[in-house]
Amino acid sequence: MKILNEFRCSFPADSANEGLARATLSAFLIPADPTAQELADLRTVISEAVTNAIVHGYRGREGVVSVCLRMLPDRVVYLRVSDKGCGIPDVSKAMEPLYTTAPEEDRAGLGFAIMQTFTDSLQVRSIPDHGTTLTMRRKLRGHDSGNADG
Repeated sequence: MKILNEFRCSFPADSANEGLARATLSAFLIPADPTAQELADLRTVISEAVTNAIVHGYRGREGVVSVCLRMLPDRVVYLRVSDKGCGIPDVSKAMEPLYTTAPEEDRAGLGFAIMQTFTDSLQVRSIPDHGTTLTMRRKLRGHDSGNADG
């Protein structure tokens, strides 16, 4: 896989850092000139992924969330969000709309459904007691600058 650009960062699993992830993604995507809708969709995706890592992965415990952003050929955006939290024992169940492991916190259970809707692909790898990695891709279609590589 050819990588045209890449940015990696890690930050404490604190809900205040969810905004940092959105802002970082926005800045990373500026050269690709996404449409306002594409940018809004991807900001929502990273917000959901980071929030899931913080709320469900660490469940109030200290930890670190890692983010990898890549621009791939053909205007494909690659996002990877990972944690070393509690992991997901049943990924299929967790991906069902309205399912949540934190009902006492008024969680809607729509995070994975939103991520699937706003990306072209979503892969979830999780090992109980070791953490979860979400890998997503989205091809940018609008505002093509004429550069086939992005």
